[in-house]
Amino acid sequence: MKTTVIKINPTDNVYVALTDLKKGEIVNGIELQTDVPVKHKFAETDFAPGDLLKMYGLTIGKASQPIRKGEHITTFNVKHVAESYSQRHPVSTWNKPDISKFENRTFQGFHRPDGRVGTANYWVVVPMVFCENQNVEVIKNALLKELGYAPTDKYRNFTQSLITAFKNGENLEEFVFEEQETNAEGKGLLFPNIDGIKFLTHTGGCGGTREDSQILCQLLAGYIAHPNVAGATILSLGCQNAQVKIFQEALQKVDPNFSKPLYIFDQQAIGNEDEMLQKAIKQTFAGLISANRNIRRPASLQHLTLGVECGGSDGFSGISANPSVGFCADLLSALGGKVILAEFPELCGVEQELINRCISDDLAEKFLTIQNAYAKSAEAVGSGFDMNPSPGNIKDGLITDAMKSAGAAKKGGNSLVSDVLDYTEQASKPGLNLLCTPGNDAECTTGLAGSGANIIMFTTGLGNPMGNPICPVLKISSNTALSEKMSDIIDINAGLVITGEKTIEEMGTDLLELCIKTASGEYKPKAVLLGHDDFIPWKRGVSL
Repeated sequence: MKTTVIKINPTDNVYVALTDLKKGEIVNGIELQTDVPVKHKFAETDFAPGDLLKMYGLTIGKASQPIRKGEHITTFNVKHVAESYSQRHPVSTWNKPDISKFENRTFQGFHRPDGRVGTANYWVVVPMVFCENQNVEVIKNALLKELGYAPTDKYRNFTQSLITAFKNGENLEEFVFEEQETNAEGKGLLFPNIDGIKFLTHTGGCGGTREDSQILCQLLAGYIAHPNVAGATILSLGCQNAQVKIFQEALQKVDPNFSKPLYIFDQQAIGNEDEMLQKAIKQTFAGLISANRNIRRPASLQHLTLGVECGGSDGFSGISANPSVGFCADLLSALGGKVILAEFPELCGVEQELINRCISDDLAEKFLTIQNAYAKSAEAVGSGFDMNPSPGNIKDGLITDAMKSAGAAKKGGNSLVSDVLDYTEQASKPGLNLLCTPGNDAECTTGLAGSGANIIMFTTGLGNPMGNPICPVLKISSNTALSEKMSDIIDINAGLVITGEKTIEEMGTDLLELCIKTASGEYKPKAVLLGHDDFIPWKRGVSL
């Protein structure tokens, strides 16, 4: 008989519907009092107002009114409340997974002077301030198409076809666009060892707080020192808050022996805009010649730094995709690699577990200090972590932040926490690293790459067209319906866990295999092929 519900932890008092359930059905001896949509939850027992609801063995909310056994759990009868947390109760060991299949495996990566290994080879062009965005766009237009990195503009061709059809008097409702083959990968023919030139325009560098500019400089230093970056071109206006000197100091801190090609152009010092642009294009071209000499060579899996993230989550994310990524993360941690778990607003309610897994009291204290400060900054403007779930999350079964967080944290697996990082700090220690970022998807991926992730796994239950300019992003769907509906953005379907076709361990193993292929350049993630190059620095304001 097909399983229709699941109770995730024996101590839970709610069930998750694996399919649409109807009022009056008997499920596990419980008569349903209401319809229960797929991915949503229903009560295992009667709840009085104030009673706590449990999922994943954790508190995920409390009843705001009486709830009958077999009744649908909704935002109308449940309010957010999360587990409290206090001092560390150390967990000294963890059950490492069997890594025998991967112990002698390697990937083909780009070895950098600082000892790190890239999974790609990019050149980066970035402004120190938004005033230079237009000049960055000029360089982009000058280089991409001529060097073979600009994919065929499908939608421009579509518009031209519409114009032709209109002029020919065709019925546009019956018009069918004949798509031509495109260079979606954007692989340059002149420089075959360079994966692309990335242009990181942004809205910062001046006009905000000095702290914003300082953090932007630190983030840009992380990107330019990143193992996936071969070299960089920087445009500075000259008078902005984000001074080149601040950036250089940040870069020195990230990599004291930095030796990649780096070209900086100050418009106010040079004077003539045309002169600056010609110099920048010429020097960038020379840098590309140098960067093209880099080739892929074998590297052990300990050189992988996996960033994990979820976006557009649903009621299945914490049951299929996230724990599968978590098992992959545990495999990599056991192999000596690094894993970065971010999105601090989506760790609400699992703080105690993470505190206990920290390898020292100092790390636990750092995590608590950052998490508490973040929560208070949200509350100070009338918000809070409880406001994190989006309308899409709620519609698909994630009705409280504690429920969402309990599932989101599964991406980090079960290993010990080897380090705690504030935004822009670099991951340098093998094992699980906690990185403070918002739950906002683009700000999170931007931060993960900035702290050294050279590959990102992004789980989604609703679908999310997002990537990163320098770090390949793999999309993992939590359910089969999404994988089929949005096959153009999904790389692998963890919905097979829901249907029972794969175990979490089998799916996690498949994910590590895909990670190795991606790191070697043998597999191009859909986000890379579609040019999803999202870059949004966090300004440390309240972003959930």
